[in-house]
Parts: sequence; C-alpha cells; structure tokens
Amino acid sequence: MTATRRDDEHGTGSGAGSPEKGSKAVFRVPGTALIGVLMLFMCMFPFAAALPYLLVLLLVPIVLALWIVRTRTVATREGLTVRTLLGTRDLPWDAIKGFTITPKSTVVAVLADDTGVPLPSVRTRHLPVLSLVSEGRVPDPSGVLTEPEEPGTGEPAASDESGERSGDERPEGRSGDDDAR
Repeated sequence: MTATRRDDEHGTGSGAGSPEKGSKAVFRVPGTALIGVLMLFMCMFPFAAALPYLLVLLLVPIVLALWIVRTRTVATREGLTVRTLLGTRDLPWDAIKGFTITPKSTVVAVLADDTGVPLPSVRTRHLPVLSLVSEGRVPDPSGVLTEPEEPGTGEPAASDESGERSGDERPEGRSGDDDAR
C-alpha cells in the first residue's frame, strides 16, 4: 500500500506557505500491481481464446485492474474520502467517532452512529499521518507525534574556554595515554 502526502493545490490559502492551505494524504494500492494483472491477463488469454465461452475469464484481470486503479482513501483537512470499486463516500472528521483495528491491521472508521466504514489501503502504521492531516481532530494512538520529554538531570559535560571537556570524561575506548602522543 502506498501513502502519499501532498500539498493541496486547491487550498483556500493565498500564499504558498500559508497556514490556511491544507495537505492531503492518499492511501492506495501501488500502480506496480498492474504488472501482475497484465501477466495474469497474458496467461489467461490462450485458455480464454480456445473456447468462446471461456472469454468470460478475461473479466477477472479487467476487474482486478479497475479495483487497483479506483480503490483508495484520501484524507484532507475536511475529512476522509473512501473510494471503492462500486462507490465513493465522504466522511467529515466530525462524523468520525474513532477507529477500530482489525486482526489483519486494517483500519475501520467508526461513525457517530456506531457503524463501521472500512478504509481501503489504510493500515495501523498510517494512523500518525491521519492525525497530522486532520490537524489533531483524530488523536495519534501510537504516540509518534508526541513531543519528547525534556531530560531532567541530564546536563551536558561542562567545557572550558578551549572547547575541550573538563574532568576525567573520555570517549569510550580511549585512555589518558593517547593524549600524550
């Protein structure tokens, strides 16, 4: 699965670096999967051409190619757009109550009325991206986006005017005899 994060060319901002301008993330099946579909088509063609009623078999790679090209989840500042083979559904962030993770690590959006909408090509590793695009309306459960805590007592070693370390601190693997050379 591919996740692509792009600046939204159709944002409402006036300048290139404007905070009004949003971004979007597209989660889809990589286009290189079409190579496998083409190979399947080439392998099935001799069998399908042998008998006229077997031509129906060629619909399998055609439907697979359509599924690869069409299926995706697009996350924007406004919400999610879920495209499947048979339809499109827009989900604003306000309508999403949370996410459920299936045993296969796929993500399902849970709506306010407790119905689930599977998000094609979105996996658990993509949850921080969804949190960034939603501007915090969806919390990041992985904790990747949280600020690192300040070390309380970890002061750096004091240095004198020449910029060398003071005291007996030496990098690992070096002894005091190396300085005499």
